[in-house]
Amino acid sequence: MKKEHSLRLLTTAGIFAALITFFTAFFVHIPVGANGGYIHFGDALIYIAACLLPTPYAIAAAAIGGGLADLLTAPMWTIATIIIKSLLVLSFTSRNEKILCRRNIIAPWIAFIISAFGYYIAEAILFGGWAALIASITGSLVQSGGSAIFFYILAYALDKAKIKSLTPSWENGSKKERS
Repeated sequence: MKKEHSLRLLTTAGIFAALITFFTAFFVHIPVGANGGYIHFGDALIYIAACLLPTPYAIAAAAIGGGLADLLTAPMWTIATIIIKSLLVLSFTSRNEKILCRRNIIAPWIAFIISAFGYYIAEAILFGGWAALIASITGSLVQSGGSAIFFYILAYALDKAKIKSLTPSWENGSKKERS
């Protein structure tokens, strides 16, 4: 039974990694600026994974999906993306009966802060300039804002479909958090 539980988690994390790669690299992939950055909806899938999977599995899905997308489209960002996308997951919770609980409604904006400053630091390291903070944060705001809106729409639809009640409880014996 434990082996089947682990297999379901790995399979679901793998599916999310593939969806994150697709939604980042190919679906509404809009290049922005000269630094190889782009706008995408992959972060919204990272947020959904973080709301449905236990944290270690959501981190793996985010790191693998985001990392693969960057390997395919902007390889110089791959290492930064693996680190940053892993950190985004930490602001969400999967331990609630609904995806849109209080914590997960606020989490995309915390993820924006993590992403904006993470990519600003990565950009400064990659390109040697610390002066482009405004441009970096503006691009991150557009990216994160679009992903947040897409996340809210997906989360609302999944909550309406009662997806959390249809999926097995991933956390063995854990208590559900209050929103």
